[in-house]
Order: sequence, then structure tokens, then C-alpha cells
Amino acid sequence: MAMVRNSLKSLLFGGIGRHSVDYSQSFSTKSNPYVVKVGIPEFLKAVGNGVETHMEKLEKEVGDFQKLLITRTLRLKSMGIPCKHRKLILRHTHKYRLGLWRPRADAQTKSA
Repeated sequence: MAMVRNSLKSLLFGGIGRHSVDYSQSFSTKSNPYVVKVGIPEFLKAVGNGVETHMEKLEKEVGDFQKLLITRTLRLKSMGIPCKHRKLILRHTHKYRLGLWRPRADAQTKSA
């Protein structure tokens, strides 16, 4: 009876059993460094909605794509970018950092 109770406890409370899964190896709270796959022009063209009109301004002020990914709203505001475009840029950079959005390859070839 005690053996059954102990085996039941181990199954219910994370013991070793056939259904126990170790999630610690597949889940990490540390984010991977950003891999540069696109530049500022390709990124802004993929965002669309007129954001690409600020391409020269962003390339001159920000520099490279890695810095654009961590740029804050006040810096974009001081560059004279309108609120609607700031929201679009910040929303897409956040999604890009999380890996939820990438510029599509066919969107880049259409504009070329």
C-alpha cells in the first residue's frame, strides 16, 4: 500500500514516470542576439504604409539595423517622424526582436 502511495505521489508531483517531461532544456529566458538579415531600407519597405519615406532620415540618424531595433519612441519623435509611423516602426521592431515577424522575401523583390 505504501509503495502504491509513493508511486502515485511521484507521478502526480513531478516524479520520474513515463509522462514526466523535462522542459528546462528546451526553454530559455535569455533571448538570442539579433541576427542581421535585413537592413533599414528593406525593413521599412516591408512595414509599408508610407513608413519608407523616412528611410534617409533613419539611415542618417540611427545608422544600422541593430540600433533601429532598440531605438525608443522619443528618439524617433525628435527625428520628426509622425506618431502613426512611429507606432508602426516600433510595433514591427518589437515583433522582429521576438521572432514573430520577418520582412517577406517577395515584398523585397516587388519593390526592386
